[in-house]
Amino acid sequence: MSQDKLHLSDKISAPAKADILDLQQKINAFKSGQILEERFKSFRLTRGVYGQRQLGVQMFRIKIPYGKLTTPQLVRIAEISEEYTNGNLHTTTRQNIQLHYVHLEDTPAMWAKLEEVGVTTKEACGNTVRNVTASDIAGIDPDELFDVAPYAEATFRYFLRNPICQDMGRKIKIAFSSSDKDSAYTYFHDFGFIPRVKIENGEEVRGFKVVVGGGLGAQPFIAETAFEFLHEDKIIPFMNAALRIFDRLGEREKRMKARLKFLLDPKRGITLDQYKELIEQEYTAIPDKTFKVDRSLVEQPEIPAAVDFPQVEIKDVARFEQWKRLNLFEQKQKGFYAVNIKLQLGNISSATAKALAALVEEGVAANDIRVTINQGLMLKYVRPEALPYLYTRLDELGLAEPGFGTIADVTACPGTDTCNLGVTNSTGVAQVLEELIKEEYPELIGNSRIDIKISGCMNSCGQHMAASIGLHGSSIKHGELVVPAMQIVLGGGVDPSGKGYVAEKIIKLPTKKIKEAFRLILDDYDANATEGEYFNDYVARKGKMHFYGILKPLADLSKLAPADYVDWGHDENFIPEIGMGECAGVSYDVVGTIITDAQERFLFSRRAFEAQKYADAIYHAYSTFIIGAKALLLSKDVHCNTHQGIMNDFNTHYYQSGDFALLKPFDELVLQINKNEPSAEFAQAYMQQADEFLANVIAKRQEQVALANEAKDKVVIDTYYKA
Repeated sequence: MSQDKLHLSDKISAPAKADILDLQQKINAFKSGQILEERFKSFRLTRGVYGQRQLGVQMFRIKIPYGKLTTPQLVRIAEISEEYTNGNLHTTTRQNIQLHYVHLEDTPAMWAKLEEVGVTTKEACGNTVRNVTASDIAGIDPDELFDVAPYAEATFRYFLRNPICQDMGRKIKIAFSSSDKDSAYTYFHDFGFIPRVKIENGEEVRGFKVVVGGGLGAQPFIAETAFEFLHEDKIIPFMNAALRIFDRLGEREKRMKARLKFLLDPKRGITLDQYKELIEQEYTAIPDKTFKVDRSLVEQPEIPAAVDFPQVEIKDVARFEQWKRLNLFEQKQKGFYAVNIKLQLGNISSATAKALAALVEEGVAANDIRVTINQGLMLKYVRPEALPYLYTRLDELGLAEPGFGTIADVTACPGTDTCNLGVTNSTGVAQVLEELIKEEYPELIGNSRIDIKISGCMNSCGQHMAASIGLHGSSIKHGELVVPAMQIVLGGGVDPSGKGYVAEKIIKLPTKKIKEAFRLILDDYDANATEGEYFNDYVARKGKMHFYGILKPLADLSKLAPADYVDWGHDENFIPEIGMGECAGVSYDVVGTIITDAQERFLFSRRAFEAQKYADAIYHAYSTFIIGAKALLLSKDVHCNTHQGIMNDFNTHYYQSGDFALLKPFDELVLQINKNEPSAEFAQAYMQQADEFLANVIAKRQEQVALANEAKDKVVIDTYYKA
């Protein structure tokens, strides 16, 4: 498809244009058989294109840093959803918006239309720095020391298209909390930042408490504190150096062990102190020893003028008052309110999204909509006199349901609706539980101290391990049949002081028993908790075995009814259909293709050098060394795991054996990168060495092929390629 057909207007930046055209070219090459499917998968993921459970369609993830949207952006996303998808916008726990049932051929045009309004899909999936999240209340939080949004924005911009994070072992997640209450859940992120201030020489100095190595999933880790105070100008250099170490030492072959949390597990990797020491050593190589963040980087919205809104009649005054009590809070800017919008399952139709944008443009709220961590939306700077009109209009759109952020606001990932990894139906259970709360426990609707989060599998996209009551999809074998099941976990989340907890596994139950399980849990809490006792405190006091004993009778498979073999939202007996997740890189390739990758990285290095981006040029040259060495190691069936492992193995199998001529050990050659400043002189010298090394790799490969009298390149099987 030509640039004209893609409508790459002047509103799109040059780097974005190049990316979109590259995606189009790669799609064409894939369709014509020039690129293997698994190789193409690795490419498209870093452009936000994720394979869906249904064959022939994709999920398209739109990157919304810290959840900030303007009305033109929301309208454009809605228009694209109408034109190319099923007309639904799905908000996520990572403040993204996802569109489903997308045809691969349409993604370049969709991306181009998004870039016109300043929205990207670049690095929304894959082994990259994912969407940078932050407290949705940042900038208006009464408890905040300062607005963290500019720091989140600066981090997003700095690492977008950064050569360090284009092909890491796994993804990296970064979060900024507005206060010590940790509303951004920094404690389960790879890097988390919480504002701090101190007085130095009579002046207020900003900084952050920094936590690292957190994560959810099958093996959750609570992040460790790396710094109680790191100066604001040091946070981006710290992440830059830290990512380089992760890229070099992080696991790549065993996907489930490839996150930063496992690198920082002393049983398998290194300690936090060792990590910090390596980071300190890496500062020589990074281009910015300090990085001053422009505190005005995030444009503040225009505060709506005081106007006379039309008079409305509130028909259900009690519900209106409940909505005000549960869905609103007064901002730190006195006299203005933030209004939270509860979206069931994080879904909003394109028509409703456009109508909401039009309502905001009437001046009822500031033009700064935030996607919330719990899959909702938030409006800012609403005047109290506008509330009756706003409530009425929202109610007409189905967006005035009371109970945002309470037990009645269930978070759930799409699960088996669209996700390859989904085991059982998370959305059906979520709807059933919301109905249960409304019908049988209406007095709990105002309880924001108990939350419910559901994931379709153990990977925790629904953040179930950070919930007071969490569920994740599973299954139970029973004779010749399989029962759809949910694992119940209790006691996760952030307590009122801001301390984060990971939930504890209690018991696995058939999904159709989950309603009764909730009745037992909630009734037990109601009957036995002390006055005002926080639910998680009650769970900790009673202990795991207490709840296991209460729920154990529901696990009796001898008493199953036929309906118990049918998952929520289905009519037939449950059959596990778990596909292959796409969060990792490729699964196989050929040595020749790997060498081509090395050549491509060297081309990137030349381009960066010509643009005087010397640090980028050096890092691309580093990748040229690593990928070229990997190709030759795989030709000898040597497993490739970490970058450091590749360097060590190349020394053993090629340098020390005399099978490849080098003037010095391979690791010494490559690791010049962290012993030199990223100057033009070093970049030029290092690139020349990488170019010579790559030429020798190609020659060695040709020699191998000739000696073996192979008709084609040796195939590299399974996970070997991932390093």
